[in-house]
Amino acid sequence: MTTSSLPAVLPGTGASDYVRYMRTDELLALQKGPAEWVHPDELLFQIVHQSSELWLKLTRSHLSRALAHLDGGQPGAAELLIGRAAEALRLITEHLHILRSLPPAHFAVIRPVLGNGSGFESPGWRLLRSATTELDIAFSRLLSSLRLTPADLYRGQPSDPLYRLAEALVGFDERIALWRTEHYSVATRVIGHGVLGTRHTPVDSLPSLISRRRFPALWEARTELTEAPSRGACPRPVQP
Repeated sequence: MTTSSLPAVLPGTGASDYVRYMRTDELLALQKGPAEWVHPDELLFQIVHQSSELWLKLTRSHLSRALAHLDGGQPGAAELLIGRAAEALRLITEHLHILRSLPPAHFAVIRPVLGNGSGFESPGWRLLRSATTELDIAFSRLLSSLRLTPADLYRGQPSDPLYRLAEALVGFDERIALWRTEHYSVATRVIGHGVLGTRHTPVDSLPSLISRRRFPALWEARTELTEAPSRGACPRPVQP
């Protein structure tokens, strides 16, 4: 069955409303063309990173909206958006998997045309770091206003909206660590160990980033609860 084409009604110069709304002409022109490639795998490398920047843009938007809901006393709405942001990071991490198929010799040809460009300069990751810092401050401020510590919160009910929000923040933090783990794994698979990245940063320094936490107090609360019995503390009873 065929459908007759309908005329475009949206403003723009694209051949259809899909092209005009999605701006596919501009989007697909953002990659280098065959005449510019030093190797055909440049297209793979560029698309993986450009698409990641788009997902990070969405992630930053979700985190900003979550912050507004948190400030507005709506932890449930904030939890939903942080969950979406975590799912976006999962997809970004999966994008890296295809780079495992990039032969080291091919990347060695591509690498010089990257100049001093590095993932450390990603605007998406920079904005994500600032967004998580804002969320961490806002959540800590909220707990303080309720005279709660993170450990107090975790002694409560898992069904508590604030408990669920805390777990969403921890889950998001885990997604960052999983991306860093995959990034390190892919980097060493493609360029090896003991070498410098394009920014002259040792590749073997990447593992140190994996343990960095964006919401440290929520992780420290786990340690506090685990160590409390050994110090003879009397934990608060938890209702079944």
